[in-house]
Parts: sequence; C-alpha cells; structure tokens
Amino acid sequence: MSEPALTRTDAVSADTAVIRALRRIRVPQTQRNRELGLLLFALIVNASALALVELGTGRALDAQVFILGAIPAVLALILHVVLRLRARDADPFVLPIATILTGLGMAEIYRIDIARNHVGWDASSVRQLAWSTIAIAGAIAVVWFLRNYRVLYRYTYVFGFVGIALLLLPFVPGLGTNQNADVWVSVGGLFQFQPGELAKISLAIFFAGYLVRTRESLTSVGSRFLWMTWPRARELGPLLVIWLISLGIIVLQRDLGTGTLLFGMFVAMLYVATGKTSWVLIGVLLAGSGAFLASRVLSYVGARFTIWLDAFNPDLINGSSYQLVQGIFGLAQGGLVGTGLGQGRPYLTPLSQSDYILPSLGEELGLVGVFAILSLYMVFASRGIRIGLAGQDDFGKLLATGLSFTIALQVFIMVGGVTRLIPLTGLTTPFLTAGGSSLISNWLIVAILLRISDAVRSRPRVVIG
Repeated sequence: MSEPALTRTDAVSADTAVIRALRRIRVPQTQRNRELGLLLFALIVNASALALVELGTGRALDAQVFILGAIPAVLALILHVVLRLRARDADPFVLPIATILTGLGMAEIYRIDIARNHVGWDASSVRQLAWSTIAIAGAIAVVWFLRNYRVLYRYTYVFGFVGIALLLLPFVPGLGTNQNADVWVSVGGLFQFQPGELAKISLAIFFAGYLVRTRESLTSVGSRFLWMTWPRARELGPLLVIWLISLGIIVLQRDLGTGTLLFGMFVAMLYVATGKTSWVLIGVLLAGSGAFLASRVLSYVGARFTIWLDAFNPDLINGSSYQLVQGIFGLAQGGLVGTGLGQGRPYLTPLSQSDYILPSLGEELGLVGVFAILSLYMVFASRGIRIGLAGQDDFGKLLATGLSFTIALQVFIMVGGVTRLIPLTGLTTPFLTAGGSSLISNWLIVAILLRISDAVRSRPRVVIG
C-alpha cells in the first residue's frame, strides 16, 4: 500500500521547519560570532581612547580610567550574553555601534574633565558612567522581559497619553527648572532629566499603533490634484494636531529641537505607512511655515536664525554667537587627522561636553574621525530601517523605521547646527553627549530594535511557487 502524497500545505510546513532549523543551527552561530568580534573591537577602541586621553594630557594611567572603561564593557558583554539566550537572531551590528559611540563620548567627556580640573567622583565623566550603567542595564531588562514586542500594540493609546504627560511634566509646580528651555524636570533636587527624551519612544509606539489602525483610510481616499492624491480633511486632522503640538512645544517650552524631532518622526512614519508623497509634501510645507512663523513671532527662535545667518558678525561673535564660532574654530583646528586625543583645546567651547561634543571630537580626531563617527550613525540608522522594511507586521515595520529615523534626524539636526548648516537647536547627539535621559532613551531604542530584528530574522518568509 503506497504512502499518501504530501499536500501543498505539508510541503510548505516542511520547508518552513527546515529553514528555521538551518537558521537556528548555522546562521545564528556565525552571526553571534560576528557580533562578539565587533563588540570586542568596539571595547578595544573605547579602552584605547581612554588610554590616549590619559597619555595625551601627560597623566599616568590610574584606576579611575579602568573603571570608566570596565563597567560599560562588562555590561555590554552581559547584554551580548542575554541576546544569545533570549534573541539569538538579533541584528549583529546595532549593539557594537551603540557601544563604541558611548565609549567615545565618555572618553571625550573625561578629557574635558581633565582640562577643567574636574577629575574626581563628582566629575561629568563619572556621572556619565553612572548613567551609561543605568542605560545599558535598562536595555538588558527590555531584551530579557519583552519577549514579544507586539504586546506594545495593545497599549497604543496608553503610550500616547504617557508621551503627552511626559512632555507636560516640566510645567508641574515643583518639578520644572529655571533654565533656557522648560524641558528639564528636577526630582527632589537630587537629579534632573529631560522627559522629552522618553516621550519620543512613547510617541513612536503610539504613532506606529495609530497608523496601523488608520492606514487604509489614509491610503485609499482623497482627491486628485496636481498629479498627486491629497488626503481628505478628516485624514489630515491628525497631522495638523501633531503640527500644533510641535508648535506648542516650541512656544511653551522654548524647545525648537524637540518639536522639530517629533513632527519629523511622525511625517516619516506616515510616509512609510502610506507610501504617498503628498504626506511628505504637506509635512514639509507645515514644517517650513511653522519655522517661518516661529522665527517672526518668537524672539528666541528669531535669535537662533540671526546667529545662524550672521555668526561672524563682530557685534555677535563675542556674545550670542561665541559658542557657535568657537566650535567651528575647533573643527578647523582639527584639520584632517586632528590634534590627537588629549592634545587639543575643546574645553574653550562652552558646553563642549554636551551640545558641542561633536566639535570637541572633531578637533582631536579630525575630519577622518568625524567621518568615521557619522559613518557609524549611518550604519546604525540603515540597519534599523532595514529591520523595519524586512518586518512581517506593519506595527514592527513602522516602529523600527520610526525609531531609526528619529536617531538619524537627531544626528542631522545636531551636526547641521554645530557646523552652521542649519540653525542650532537644543537637542543632544545620540550616545555621545553627556546626559542621562538621552543615554537611557537611546539604549532603550537599541533594545527595541534588537527585539524587533530577532522577531524578523527568526520568522523567515516562505514563498509558494
């Protein structure tokens, strides 16, 4: 009696099982070895940077340097082990890139501490060490406990509410701080953080969930005008709401950077969800009109445009544009290969360890070093977008591309600002800048991208021929 023939469904199931078995046996092992090699290389670069700072400033290597390098290195290795246990198919490039950028930023912050004689347990580099410890530990927790990122989709509107609440925290009596921009929150006077950094993650989850639910109406309806299909007023409403929220952040919090970042993230995710260029065009028009109105109505926004357009004016160069000009001079001093770590004078620029961390690194690493750093950001963003485009569900696709685009846009805004390509805003350079809230939010983005990439790569698509 002959055996029954395999049905088409059985054949597909067998092919799927074979593919998954091969991926679990061969590819992950090679991938994990590749990630470990890249991670070890990143740790060697970070340790070398700290040692060069010590030697370049004429100091002898001491225990504090080894602590600055050892604790983040151990945590990064622990995260690698957690990935082997919980997310074996996670992207092999994301973790090493985040590690090397964090290490380079810490080395430059330590170098500026030495120049300002702030070496000690209350120095900026030590605080950065503490924040990096919390940030990487948070990433480990997310990778370990977030077994399926799709559960975030269930709480779309909860994350939207949390995001708006975080943006409003600086206005709560007793929490806000009296600084140039109302974006900081002080907890008991012990430490400060920027809730907007965490708000961008919450709002990214909300945008992804909202666009998944409304994509059909955003894509299929509208009127044809000027070779494009324009959305109806009903579908245009959410974009106008986000535009108004962005303007509200600029007006009420005096924070041009966060408003621009959130609006840009939403427009990018809207384009990925619909594939319609009309949304991008509308977004660009709204962003341009908002910037124009803000520069005309709000004095501090107008001042930023004045500094940008006329930075070398003798009436401004020793006042409002001093910081921008000093950063440009520092980049020029670095030339092609830089002065060497520990041998430049980046400390002459105000806020050289935070807003102007890239010119500080550019002075000591030169154009070659800046190009290498920007290349790392480019690879990081491209891997994140690749993770999103390879996703099998719309929510993961939108979330991964939205978070990756946010990192890329933030880098563009900051690099463009310090190089006088665009007006300078009050954002941070991801992973490099001194500051806890930015570092924590960026490492949480790393963890979410690793989780999504594992889900994408461990569920291969089977094409029926």
